[in-house]
Amino acid sequence: MTYARTEPTDQEPDIRARPPLVREFLLVAGLFVVYKLGRVAVGGDAGKAFRNAGSVWDLERVLRLPEEGAAQGLLLHGEPLIHAANTYYAAVHFPATVLFLVWLYWRRPRHYLWARRALAALTAAALALHLLFPLAPPRLLPAAALTDTGQVYGPTVYGQSPATDTMANQFAAMPSLHVGWAVMVAVGLIAASRSRWRWVWLLHPALTLLVVVGTANHYWLDAIVAGALLALALAVIRPPRPAGATAAGPRGAVPTAGPAAVRSAASPAAPVVMSPGAPVGEPPVPEPGAPVGASVVASPGGPLVPESGPAAEPVSETVASGVAR
Repeated sequence: MTYARTEPTDQEPDIRARPPLVREFLLVAGLFVVYKLGRVAVGGDAGKAFRNAGSVWDLERVLRLPEEGAAQGLLLHGEPLIHAANTYYAAVHFPATVLFLVWLYWRRPRHYLWARRALAALTAAALALHLLFPLAPPRLLPAAALTDTGQVYGPTVYGQSPATDTMANQFAAMPSLHVGWAVMVAVGLIAASRSRWRWVWLLHPALTLLVVVGTANHYWLDAIVAGALLALALAVIRPPRPAGATAAGPRGAVPTAGPAAVRSAASPAAPVVMSPGAPVGEPPVPEPGAPVGASVVASPGGPLVPESGPAAEPVSETVASGVAR
């Protein structure tokens, strides 16, 4: 058996795999509200958050990671650029993830269930880490000497200070869900899409990483931890099998008959006749070229012929003569 490679085609969504819309809307919205409320509720101890920030900063220097100021320097070349980065941080993160889930729900329902579960697992792990490890962002760490670009150039989603900010927990820097969700969006679209341009989606997490570090909202380690948590989630929550994959062959491969089978199927079965002078009661001898294993049927007034059956390789003259003898 051989396999013929076929090009992937865009197929219709599997409607049977699509969960009820109202249930999914309430579920996703409920999970998001729980996360937001939980993130604010676990505001954390400011002193502990700044001590953790100093430890993270020192660890990055030990690991020889580049300083966050290098990324910020790329964005501070002009006010329009840093303003665009702040806007990207504030306005792209959540809408992009929502659009990603909506598209998967409508076009790739099986991938939607996988992505939703992975995002929920990542977000739950992030909430637990916010509680256990409060962390002040680098824009608030004096040792980092970085500019709070949101406050200076705008727009910003945070208040003037963590103590007066009732809408967000500014001590929830680790892990960076901006980066974690962006990576999941890219991975999900690459897995669910068939376009040769699907790898362009990797630009989204790359830009997000530059933005969150360059605006001094996150450390490099925040992004690394988010990636590690997502990798663990994806290791447990396996993606759906490709629609065209089977256990017998690789993705996109269609089984085809081999050359021998094609030759056998194309060759008509040769008649099997009794050799002249053969003793009565002896089994009929197939003529040279007759298929092996063909049953013999007597036709009234005619030669014995094989019954139609699965095609097989022809018998050589030597084998046929040996049987006759």
